[in-house]
Amino acid sequence: MRIGLYPGTFDPVTLGHVDIIQRAMALVDRLVIGVAINRDKGPLFNLEERVTMVEVECAAIAAKTGGEIVVHPFENC
Repeated sequence: MRIGLYPGTFDPVTLGHVDIIQRAMALVDRLVIGVAINRDKGPLFNLEERVTMVEVECAAIAAKTGGEIVVHPFENC
């Protein structure tokens, strides 16, 4: 199984993010998207909103490609 990781703040999710996710799904079986908790940035959207936005965008991509996309919040300590 090929697994990829795509970290970012996704504040908000852009067409560029979606393009990278689509391209990644052509290369991997499972894509783990890490939504960053960055206390130094003043995010426009809170963490829960950003995770939800990424999940919504990824649902159609995962259904289309047959791959698995997992979205998790993370903080780089």
